[in-house]
Amino acid sequence: MDLSNLKPAPGSTKNRKRIGRGPGSGTGKTSARGHKGQNSRSGGGVKPGFEGGQMPLQRRLPKRGFTSLNKKVYALVNLRDLDSFDAGSVVDIEALGKVGLVGGIKDGVKILADGDISKALTVRAHKFSKSAAEKIEAAGGKAEVI
Repeated sequence: MDLSNLKPAPGSTKNRKRIGRGPGSGTGKTSARGHKGQNSRSGGGVKPGFEGGQMPLQRRLPKRGFTSLNKKVYALVNLRDLDSFDAGSVVDIEALGKVGLVGGIKDGVKILADGDISKALTVRAHKFSKSAAEKIEAAGGKAEVI
């Protein structure tokens, strides 16, 4: 078997429908568009969401809430995830990225206090919750704000 022998599985492909090619094709004359009307014309049809003049759904429903332009979005990391690092090591954004704990960092990294930490680590992040910083220092480590 090589690339010259490849072909699709039987029944997996079929020819496209050729419309407007005479009465014998079954889709001649009006080309499967029916007679007259908006949808038979070139460029015809209604825009998405149009409901024939009835007030469309997206205008019947109320608007709710807003998006703050100043909101900060942090990548969140819990203390239990930091326990995988060796004692005495420096845990910064690059180290967290290598382990796969943070992906798309938008406005920084925030350390949360979920779980416990048993090793003395130097943790460098943009933000810490109060209890997370206390737990890190109680374990003999340092919580450094970048």
